[in-house]
Amino acid sequence: MDQLTTILVIEDEERIRNILKYNLELDGFEVYLAEDGITGLEIARENPPDLILLDWMMPGLDGLQVLSELRHDDRTKDIPVFMLTAKSMMAEIGRALYEGADDYITKPFDVVELGQILKEKLERAKA
Repeated sequence: MDQLTTILVIEDEERIRNILKYNLELDGFEVYLAEDGITGLEIARENPPDLILLDWMMPGLDGLQVLSELRHDDRTKDIPVFMLTAKSMMAEIGRALYEGADDYITKPFDVVELGQILKEKLERAKA
């Protein structure tokens, strides 16, 4: 990566947010954090990141509602969004992809490998 890639993590569990931030920063990403969907939308609109990691299950606005808002806003509609989900049923994953998610990461995930996976997916998207 030639320039610092920014990632917005929208995740309601503080422990997971902090683990993601720590490990993604070790991998060379600049990381912004949001503890809920409303805050995440505000951050994404004010300072659009290169990629969004979006938790599916959150109080208030859930991940699919946030995804819908992102996709209907000209400022954020083209940002790649990866859903973070404990759901492993193909129907649920299919729904997220149908709603506009670019990919998904099923919890639990290997935080050490996550940064490399994201780098590879971003490189492929640019190609």
